[in-house]
Amino acid sequence: MSTPRTGCSAISSYSRVEILALVQARPEWPIAELTEATGLHANTVREHLQRLIEAGHVIRSTEHRATRGRPRTLYSAATGSREASSPIARRKVHDAAVRGDVMRRVMPWTGSSVESIGRPATHQLDAIVEHLADSGFDPVVDEADLTISLSPCPHAASQAGHRQTLCAVHLGLMRAVLTEAGGPLRASCIRSSPHPTDCVVELAIT
Repeated sequence: MSTPRTGCSAISSYSRVEILALVQARPEWPIAELTEATGLHANTVREHLQRLIEAGHVIRSTEHRATRGRPRTLYSAATGSREASSPIARRKVHDAAVRGDVMRRVMPWTGSSVESIGRPATHQLDAIVEHLADSGFDPVVDEADLTISLSPCPHAASQAGHRQTLCAVHLGLMRAVLTEAGGPLRASCIRSSPHPTDCVVELAIT
């Protein structure tokens, strides 16, 4: 069982989670608006955005202006769609699939998911498991029930007052990873529980 790596995760900072919540809700945010919305200094917002870009969670674009003036840099969530795909996220899902295929060749008994849900969906699971591990979770996948247990949630204790925002952002990130990986799986919801550290993601085949 792996050790959660919350300290090195791009979303270990709640300020970055807050920024992600904003760009997931609406694309193309300029620095000035993110600064106003978060109350953070502009340089701090830039640093957080750079970390999120390097993680493959955010993309930048240049404003198209119809009038004179220097175009602004705009920031949006990387959703995995053709219009909002991060090259870093693309590399991550590709590398996860390669590592998964190697593991299944070396340990054939781990390849039951290919037979049950197909190779594209299996590669999606490769990508989502690596994403969740990098985000500090210790994911346990049930391929039969199409669920991923993230209990205990490593973020619950330190950010208990922001559970709704945290869950929404994590769900958005998981949906982006699955979309980027391609295939029939999508993250439908995070199953609610009265206990703050209990968390189960429900997947569905489209």
